[in-house]
Amino acid sequence: MTITVQNKEYKISRYPETKSTSLHAWSAADEHIIKYVQENEIVPKASIIYNDRFGYLSCMLNELNPFVVINYKSQEKACHLNLRANNLPIAEEKFLSPLAPLPKNLEIALIKIPKSLDLFRMFLNQLSAALTDEAIVVCAFMTRHFTPGMLNVAAEFFEESEQSKAWKKSRLLILRKKKTPKEISLLNSIKFNDSINLRQYFGVFSAGKIDNASLLFIDRLKIKTSEERVLDLGSGNGVLSMAVREQNINCELHLIDDSFLAVESSKLNLAPENTYFYYNDCLDNFKDHFFDLVVSNPPFHFEHENNIEISLALFKAVKRCLKKGGRFLLVANRHINYKTHLLKMFKAVKINAGTKKIVLYECSK
Repeated sequence: MTITVQNKEYKISRYPETKSTSLHAWSAADEHIIKYVQENEIVPKASIIYNDRFGYLSCMLNELNPFVVINYKSQEKACHLNLRANNLPIAEEKFLSPLAPLPKNLEIALIKIPKSLDLFRMFLNQLSAALTDEAIVVCAFMTRHFTPGMLNVAAEFFEESEQSKAWKKSRLLILRKKKTPKEISLLNSIKFNDSINLRQYFGVFSAGKIDNASLLFIDRLKIKTSEERVLDLGSGNGVLSMAVREQNINCELHLIDDSFLAVESSKLNLAPENTYFYYNDCLDNFKDHFFDLVVSNPPFHFEHENNIEISLALFKAVKRCLKKGGRFLLVANRHINYKTHLLKMFKAVKINAGTKKIVLYECSK
């Protein structure tokens, strides 16, 4: 999609591509940030961008040479795609992981407020130690997504917060006068069983407890002795892999997730022996006919979007990676009706268990 900003034309695309005409590579909240920076003629010596999902802000503000915090491998790929498409320089050293130390003396931070307020808290906690005393933080959100929790989190780290007027159904939250940095744990703890607690970083799915879909999956899981090499697709904190490992202590486990924080969380919960972790949004690095079993509780929420296109593309890749006779076990919300799509890909698809809201599928190659 093409957009013109200050008489300059940009081409900004989603990655992965989508067939949906209702999904875009940026929102009015992103535009609102650009509008604020331009109208206030802000030219900081050091700036940082958070939650720039498809690289819109990175492209529009490329002249500022900002640092960009990358939460997802798909986000990194999207930023690279759009910077290249607009013939803009890519400074790899400016891309930071969400756990990397921040550069000092930042004068402005630009944040598209994430759906996870824990993740927002993580961002502000990190910034409070890296900003100058006069720095401002410009946070954007769509008005329909506002919650009082945003203000509560902001108040933990800043003395002043000011909301803008609505513009194109978006608002800004301007934060000033950072408070003295404080040490907080960036981890949530979740009970796995009577003797084990899972740990996961802020922003990783299901922060308060193991979600009901995973609980159903674990309860009905029965690993075959022949299933020696297992992939956990969209592994999150590694809860499904832990259940697999309990049934087959010697199996070779591979965990993959698009989220950097999810992968790092799973490393906290699983012993490294015979376990492999991948920070990626696709299965391209795996050979054909490689796995005996694939397990998954795939996401269909991406921030405030619902989209199954990404999951369906991954399911096709699962078929390629499965050995002949291999199994694909996945759990999902019933209303998504994955079965219609799975029947087009796999030799056999059956429902192993379910509730009114959740379905456990078994697919055979």
